[in-house]
Amino acid sequence: MGRAVRRISQTTWIFIGMAAGIALGVAAPDVARAMAPVSNVFLRLIKSIIAPLLFGTLVYGIAGAGNVRQMGRIGIKAILYFEIVTTVALFLGLFAVNLTRPGEGMKLERTAAEPALAQAPTTLGGVLEHVFPVSVIDAMARGDVLQVVVFSFLFGTACAAIGPKAQPVVAFAESLAEVMFRYTRYVMYLAPVGVGAAMAVTIGSKGLGVLFGLGKLIATMYVALAIFVGFVLGAVILIARIPLKRFFAAAREPFLIAFSTASSEAALPRALENMEAFGVPKHIVAFVLPTGYSFNLDGTTLYLSLASVFVAQAAGVNMTFGQQLIMMLTLMLTSKGVAGVPRAALVILAGTLASFQLPIEGVAVLLGVDALMDMARTSVNVLGNCLAAAVVARWEGVRFD
Repeated sequence: MGRAVRRISQTTWIFIGMAAGIALGVAAPDVARAMAPVSNVFLRLIKSIIAPLLFGTLVYGIAGAGNVRQMGRIGIKAILYFEIVTTVALFLGLFAVNLTRPGEGMKLERTAAEPALAQAPTTLGGVLEHVFPVSVIDAMARGDVLQVVVFSFLFGTACAAIGPKAQPVVAFAESLAEVMFRYTRYVMYLAPVGVGAAMAVTIGSKGLGVLFGLGKLIATMYVALAIFVGFVLGAVILIARIPLKRFFAAAREPFLIAFSTASSEAALPRALENMEAFGVPKHIVAFVLPTGYSFNLDGTTLYLSLASVFVAQAAGVNMTFGQQLIMMLTLMLTSKGVAGVPRAALVILAGTLASFQLPIEGVAVLLGVDALMDMARTSVNVLGNCLAAAVVARWEGVRFD
């Protein structure tokens, strides 16, 4: 019996916790609402991850890459392609969530969201002034993720510029990132209890209508990802003149591995092998695929735009298009830093919600169905990176005929 319990995966435990929380919320709403402190402890731990994790991963990632000029022609082309495609993914997600509005009617608890958003800078000058921190410690304390990211980018660039003298600082950033990865794993051990408590509180307070909104969000995401693959990645294949059948034959197995395991890392070895067999030169595959795991998360960026606006809708906050664009800018920057973190998208989402004073309760509610969405976004991430390797190779003059 004990061995059987230990063999149950964490994802299964999260589903069990979610089901138990829903059952408790329906059967005993008063008891369910009393679970709020348990849910709040879990959410506080999630929030405690964000600032040190972003600082460590971004500083080490930038400084570890060395001088930008040394990345060469292939690196510049790859990063240009990454930024164009992920921007399209963000805006597609933004369009889809505003069209279907899955969060309406859920009534999540707001903090001080509407006043804070009303005061948020919406002019270009106000945005530029806001993103640069007076003090990074103050930005971390307030949970202003965009300011933490900007400081980390500048700090990492300075470390790269001075070279060996910055090695102790870069080594500290690497160690900090590794420690925070392990810290995140420890926090996620509490996820089944935290999710169960959050779902119990939500169902006990708002009723079963919340589940309809989550189902609508999942459907919206799957349809949006299908459109992204069919139209956006399909257009890229046509423009770059990549042989469609051969490409999907090469990418099919990594795609299925990523979908079934919800792990990009599990699919990486086969993706490297298959894309090299497809005809992408080894030096391009070896650079573009691992780099894409940090800079080309198409499925994750689309999900983040959906999830962040979904929480705003569920909180009853009417964000203007300008405010949504500022939030998309924050997501574009923060999504570059934590690709290797378990449940990375939720960590990024938690930081963004905190920056915009939106209810962190939304993260716990989303975590209950995150496994269903994680499979889809991870598989699209892998497919997008396989295509990126082929596009960069084609850009370099490689022929696949």
